Amino acid sequence: MATNICRFSSISTADSLHHHRNVDSRVFRISLLSNTRFSKRSISSTRFENGSSRRRRRYGVLCQTAGAAISKDSSDSEFAAKVGQQRLSKAARMRYVFNNEPYCLNLIDTPGHVDFSYEVSRSLAACEGALLVVDASQGVEAQTLANVYLALDNNLEIIPVLNKIDLPGAEPNRVAQEIEEIVGLDCSDAIHCSAKEGIGITEILNAIVKRIPPPKNTAERPLRALIFDSYYDPYRGVIVYFRVIDGTIKKGDKIYFMASEKEYYADEIGVLSPNQMQVDKLYAGEVGYLSASIRSVADARVGDTITHFGRRAESSLPGYEEATPMVFCGLFPVDADQFPELREALEKLQLNDAALNFEPESSSAMGFGFRCGFLGLLHMEIVQERLEREYNLTLITTAPSVVYRVNCVNGDTVECSNPSMLPEPGKRRSIEEPYVKIEMLTPKEYIGSLMELAQDRRGEFKEMKYITENRASIIYWLPLAEMVGDFFDQLKSKSKGYASMEYTFVGYRESELIKLDIQINGDPVEPLATIVHRDKAYSVGRALTQKLKELIPRQMFKVPIQACIGAKVIASETLSAIRKDVLSKCYGGDITRKKKLLKKQAEGKKRMKAIGKVEVPQEAFMAVLRLEKEVI
Repeated sequence: MATNICRFSSISTADSLHHHRNVDSRVFRISLLSNTRFSKRSISSTRFENGSSRRRRRYGVLCQTAGAAISKDSSDSEFAAKVGQQRLSKAARMRYVFNNEPYCLNLIDTPGHVDFSYEVSRSLAACEGALLVVDASQGVEAQTLANVYLALDNNLEIIPVLNKIDLPGAEPNRVAQEIEEIVGLDCSDAIHCSAKEGIGITEILNAIVKRIPPPKNTAERPLRALIFDSYYDPYRGVIVYFRVIDGTIKKGDKIYFMASEKEYYADEIGVLSPNQMQVDKLYAGEVGYLSASIRSVADARVGDTITHFGRRAESSLPGYEEATPMVFCGLFPVDADQFPELREALEKLQLNDAALNFEPESSSAMGFGFRCGFLGLLHMEIVQERLEREYNLTLITTAPSVVYRVNCVNGDTVECSNPSMLPEPGKRRSIEEPYVKIEMLTPKEYIGSLMELAQDRRGEFKEMKYITENRASIIYWLPLAEMVGDFFDQLKSKSKGYASMEYTFVGYRESELIKLDIQINGDPVEPLATIVHRDKAYSVGRALTQKLKELIPRQMFKVPIQACIGAKVIASETLSAIRKDVLSKCYGGDITRKKKLLKKQAEGKKRMKAIGKVEVPQEAFMAVLRLEKEVI
């Protein structure tokens, strides 16, 4: 195939990620934007997987491409289907004939969750257009808006598509009006389709050909290629997915990664059609992959620019950023003998995921484990699930925490993600915590309950507006620490599943934060220490001490369980001692005899308490950790 004369463009969708993959198979690069609550599968692949053989013959080449994409995707990530998301972008190349003229379409299907917004932005930067796929029965969701704004920032041509029109509850006219009012896109020519029934697939491909502009011919310039995805292959090393912005690249070229400053030889280059197919050369506007015996994904990060080592580009492509973990938690194996396996599993995952950070951590209660950093809650959930499912590990997970900034009296600033790392009260001047801007889209009848939820989480109200007659947008500034627990679950519960949310990091703000210690029999239990806001310290301390009283076995002596701020006890419970009835043989006689026996027993208990040690069972720690996730 003379790939250098093909027209290319790109399309993305912000509403239902499962609808984009096969639409890309034209000579244009396309991204797909869709609702993240649904499984990530392209319109075409869903339609052809469920369609009859008659329908398969009807769609010809598109069907064959979709079928290949299905077989490839199904082996990629079983867990991705479970959570409705996957981290990696997907790309496919497809030949399409329109008005007897062949076109080559490059399709990029991206993750849509806010945790991976940077990866979405890089995929959109590699495209000329985007498919905005909106569920005709659900309407526009918060994640849709975020991805649409990213597409608009990249000056993409956006084609609105209304999917699932075959459902009984579908309201395409209402949803089209909603898109016009909220997003501002003209939906008079929005395409109505059904992935299940195969309706509108051809119309989508025709619209891509007619409306998406082809890439510019910049093959004579020095090579600049944008990396929009990469993954680790145990036999070939890192495989890089990229779009050639300027120049050309051929097999055997010595290439240079401008951000990581690494150099390699391109041992293999090719296109994704949809499986990897080797070619000798790729030109400006094309999307492909390369293998260069790269040992670490960190050497070929998403957003980096590839150029020739001998003829380097003057400047790299804009938009590159280093991945910054926002949420941290501790991972400990239930069986201490599995610690080496946990280390090996994390190292293997890090080969595929440069955003995953971890370092060894030890706990007196849970033994040896790792402190891990993630992009967000979904990223954390995916990593935990993969460790358990793919590596057969049974893990204890501590409550998620965020990175705090501690301003010390000597002028230093310390970043702290673990309460044990917090400087002493006399050494710190103030503590700052990360804030996010959260936007909730909800039917009007749930506005009050959602505002109450945000206020209870120390939210700062910013704006509320009606985007349609029956739906409103509520914007709050909220501490990230208040959102990493069960905020999303509570939002869905209070709105009966109808509300959606989107959040973006807005910076650090100073807050009245304190370290809440738990002491058992006068000894601090470091794994149970937390960083909380002063206003919530009493309620959190009371809940923790009451739970520990229920879980810790009774001892031969009285055990105080205390929640403390420094030396001040703010909540306390007492675990009564197991006592022998020393008065059972005193059925009469002088009261002084009974007092003597009780005094002797009390002295023994006092000596026992002085030398005794309370062993907190692991079940108690696990129960308290679950409680911390709920109350903090």
